[in-house]
Amino acid sequence: MYRPGAPARPPAGNRHRRPAPRRTVLHAVPLIAQVLIWGGAAGVLAMWWADTASVVGPAGWLTGAGRIAGLLAGYACAVLLALMARIPLLDRAVGTDRLARWHAMGGRYTISLVLVHTLLILWGYALTGRTGVLNETATVVLHYPDMLKATAGFALFVLTAVLSARAARRRVSYETWHYLHFATYAAIFLAFGHQLANGADFVGHLPAQVAWYALYGTVAALLCWYRFLKPVRAARRHRLRVAEVRPEAPGVVSVYMTGERLDELRARPGQFFRWRFLTPGLWWSASPYSLSAPADARFLRITVKGVGRHSAALARLSPGTRVWAEGPYGGLTPDRARAGKSLLLAGGVGITPLRTLFELLPGDTELIYWARRPQDLALRNELDAVAAARGARVHYSVSHPGGHALPLTSQTLTGQVPDIAERDVYLCGPPGMTEAATSALREAGVPRGRIHHESFAF
Repeated sequence: MYRPGAPARPPAGNRHRRPAPRRTVLHAVPLIAQVLIWGGAAGVLAMWWADTASVVGPAGWLTGAGRIAGLLAGYACAVLLALMARIPLLDRAVGTDRLARWHAMGGRYTISLVLVHTLLILWGYALTGRTGVLNETATVVLHYPDMLKATAGFALFVLTAVLSARAARRRVSYETWHYLHFATYAAIFLAFGHQLANGADFVGHLPAQVAWYALYGTVAALLCWYRFLKPVRAARRHRLRVAEVRPEAPGVVSVYMTGERLDELRARPGQFFRWRFLTPGLWWSASPYSLSAPADARFLRITVKGVGRHSAALARLSPGTRVWAEGPYGGLTPDRARAGKSLLLAGGVGITPLRTLFELLPGDTELIYWARRPQDLALRNELDAVAAARGARVHYSVSHPGGHALPLTSQTLTGQVPDIAERDVYLCGPPGMTEAATSALREAGVPRGRIHHESFAF
């Protein structure tokens, strides 16, 4: 690790080399997780099937479909919370951004199921009771057990769905959206009671009730521990503070932080933390930044480009500022490697997680780094030192001055790295760059399973 106040030191020889990682269960976790999720949904449908003797007439079909939608919506709520519980095994094996995509897709299905459940149940009940839908709605809401709370939960679900729509997301800050998203916790809590009080599959069926309580209880325990209790425990134990802020390139700074027993965090190369700097204007926001140097027992380092209000303010941090760090998170680690050699593709400040991987990935490793100007090549001295120490190659591409740019095409990549199709590729940079790189890599013959990328656009 590079100590504050001292020049960056190159790695000594090959002391950071690691043996090639063996295939581990981590590679199978995404498939196992999907099998468990869909298996649970099948179990929910089986519960409805076992409890339904027959479906007769339009009212029966509407009510039955509404029950199915409600059961699946209730199950999906528990799954969505589990996906965002920041369970280390899931986060490391699946990847934080991939979990977020699963969560977003599942959220759209869930709100659709909630709406379908509400409409069909009320419609079916209205046909059964030979009343209008509006009259039946008033009866259900005002006279059925726990339905007032469930109605409030329904309203919160709809509000969250509206705020999560792409058009609305562009009009609110990430922090505002993030905190309003916690309303889903309240919505699920308010809606839980009516499932057991009114659901035909639960009333008088103790095994089904026990299973539902176990499902929600387990998810609640995971959320409380990993989202709330564990970060508080880590903050008290490690006592992180800013040690130094050092300029690295125009608009780019490295923030060095010191603390106690930081090796216990077990941060892997390529991982990130959510950082909360306890100073006016910053304490309310937790932003994800990757470690840009190997962690040790006393120091952590991040390297940040000032592209927004939060990131730009980090350049003005004072030594001694207390820091709250949640993590480590992310699956862009050496554990994803399947070949014995790697290629790292970095764009701009996307070099930060790849800087650590460049030093610690086992086997033959090469790096290509794109930037606008030579002075924008952050951490270049360190990259050169790592390359020299481990006998690796690093290629720099800059747009200005002309004549030094490497086009991001399959022909260029193959020309620079002829055996590219046999390598694992770790990719980090702006969205446009990563999309172009992924297309070029696929055209160059790199299998999709060997292209490793993680986005912070949650």
